[in-house]
Amino acid sequence: MTAIDATTATAKKPNPTPVSIDIALQGGGAHGAYTWGVLDRLLDEDWLGFEAISGASAGAMNAVVLAHGLLVDGRPGAKKALEAFWRKIAQSATATPMAALSGLLDFDTPMTGWLSPARSVEIAQTVFSGLFSPYQFNPFNLNPLLDILRAEIDFDALKKPEAVKLLVSATRVSDGSLRIFRNKDISADAVMASACLPELFHAVTIDGENYWDGGYTANPALEPLINETDANDLLLVQLNPPRRGRNPATAKEIAHRLNEITFNANLTQAIHLIGLLKTALDEEPHNVEFKNPFFRRLHNLRLHRIAADEKVFDLGHSTKLDPRWGRLVELHDYGAQAAEKWLATQAKCLGERSSIDCALL
Repeated sequence: MTAIDATTATAKKPNPTPVSIDIALQGGGAHGAYTWGVLDRLLDEDWLGFEAISGASAGAMNAVVLAHGLLVDGRPGAKKALEAFWRKIAQSATATPMAALSGLLDFDTPMTGWLSPARSVEIAQTVFSGLFSPYQFNPFNLNPLLDILRAEIDFDALKKPEAVKLLVSATRVSDGSLRIFRNKDISADAVMASACLPELFHAVTIDGENYWDGGYTANPALEPLINETDANDLLLVQLNPPRRGRNPATAKEIAHRLNEITFNANLTQAIHLIGLLKTALDEEPHNVEFKNPFFRRLHNLRLHRIAADEKVFDLGHSTKLDPRWGRLVELHDYGAQAAEKWLATQAKCLGERSSIDCALL
């Protein structure tokens, strides 16, 4: 039994009644393999259906791979597609622009100390993002992720009515506004726009507009999930820690925490606003008829969360750019274990009530 197989033994059903949920997937680079583990475990539960998925960056990649796999062969197809995608990520590790130009990212050669693989990623990112733009150190805009997406995903099939509803967020460079790519306009370029860190890659141009990582404006977008779907249960898979107990002291720690805060800010605001609105709506009479359908959906919303714990947070910021297979499997297993715990303790709330308090996030 592989490490992946060992973490996906099916638990006893917490709820025999079928439930359809929306899923919101946060971005986080290679830490998206944690989300892969969460999804892998949830796919074991045939009573649990997926109506819509919102994702940013790595969350968007997991979303389209999951939707593609479900179309190809249902739940088994989704599990196979997710594993195949992350294997391709690991195999392409040495083909990244930083690897080709720096010579530091030899993930297949064991290294220790200051030149460990994770440290090499950090050095390369610091050198290239600090001194040069990606238009200088990667003038041909080489990006193996784009090739993987085009090879692994049938984007035309994702436009079919039977496909899971997709909501992929990207940030428009010209005005900093949010762009949501839905099934009708989903493409490999749209997913790459959602994952485009401007320090590392050229902006992605779609219909004459340039886009950067969706995490800057919606990580991930929640409002469309509430406003455009019929599911009343929304599950958030969160990769960046909302809180840290230790105060950052070094320049590196400060920079990393600022990065986490930046990519959490819009999500924190969205959840806080949802909490305020739900509190206000709950004070209305029980038999009130809301004229605005969004208020009706928000009133009925039940929010749930699976969040990476300190084991993942303490791996270090550089591991977000560490796509070695062993590391990805480790993250997958953490995610599968977190989903197992959530299924055993919180999934019983589905269809009944929220399992988290928005005010505490």
